[in-house]
Amino acid sequence: MAAGAAVRRVPLDQPARRRPSECPVEAWLAFLGHRWNALVLWHLQGGAKRHSELAALLPGIAPKVLSERLEGLEERGLISRSPLATFPRGVTYALSPTGQELVRILDQLEVWSRRNGQSDSRS
Repeated sequence: MAAGAAVRRVPLDQPARRRPSECPVEAWLAFLGHRWNALVLWHLQGGAKRHSELAALLPGIAPKVLSERLEGLEERGLISRSPLATFPRGVTYALSPTGQELVRILDQLEVWSRRNGQSDSRS
């Protein structure tokens, strides 16, 4: 950076204009818009679940895809993975505090969408 160049800092609580590729909201919407991510989070609201329990709640999801979605949610800090002291060994997945916060936001989005009706994206 050139000497004396001013760095513009935007407070975190104020939106800023950005290119879509630099916008954190766009990145999160793309991630959450990926099939299954939001549904996995929604199902984990009721408590920790095993892979097989989630698969039963999400008809049509392939085991590999569920594993990939869980890995992505864990990488983003939205869920936690905990080993079970059982035989055979297993793990459970639960919402992290960040995931719980996001689910509350998604719940608000659902309320908003119901209040404002569905729009047909083809029109």
